[in-house]
Amino acid sequence: MAQTVLHTADSRGGADHGWLKSYHTFSFAGYYNPERLNFGALRVLNDDRVDGGRGFGEHPHDNMEIISIPLEGSLEHKDSIGNVGVIDPGEIQVMSAGTGIYHAEYNKNKNVPVKFLQIWVFPNKRNVEPRYDQQIIQTAAHPNELVQILSPDKNDQGVWIHQDAWFNMGNLEKDHQVVYNFHKKESGVYVFVLEGSVSVDGQKLATRDGYGIWDTSAIEITADTDARILLMEVPMEF
Repeated sequence: MAQTVLHTADSRGGADHGWLKSYHTFSFAGYYNPERLNFGALRVLNDDRVDGGRGFGEHPHDNMEIISIPLEGSLEHKDSIGNVGVIDPGEIQVMSAGTGIYHAEYNKNKNVPVKFLQIWVFPNKRNVEPRYDQQIIQTAAHPNELVQILSPDKNDQGVWIHQDAWFNMGNLEKDHQVVYNFHKKESGVYVFVLEGSVSVDGQKLATRDGYGIWDTSAIEITADTDARILLMEVPMEF
């Protein structure tokens, strides 16, 4: 029988630094909950809002797969391996920190906030050469479908990471149903609702709710309103 965990939006940890407002699905920085350390290999799911002209100064990471998905505004990136660029809504960025990388992230715009998801996944290989990539997410061209945006295969659709993980996003119209089939029986899927409300195998979820499910092979998702969702399939043991 499938096992599940529900994390409602209002149960998340949070931080308010004035220029930065962040909601933490899992323990992070000053928020610690021993029951919310991770979901399998999914270690961090932060829902960040950064004021105009502000951001995170240069700081280090190592041995972590780091994914950023802008939702509103533009995120400027600079790192120690020579990458400089801007990530906009409709794009995904990935960084394999590996042996170590320094990077900085800023709101490119001075007058409007940037809102983005910061996601960390434990890798299946340690001390790899640091790498960076960003790509366009094709959800707008495929309404009412789940569109793969990340996988373990560098030749597959979307960005890739050093882990048996698959991310999908979808823009669903009210009453539309989709089925997601797990890639591996050892996987779990964490559903995060970006906008609207959905039901996953009958469990109702509202905006910014998260729902993990494992020990099953497929889930059915019904859009109770027009909705936008992110699915993250990760190993439960790693």
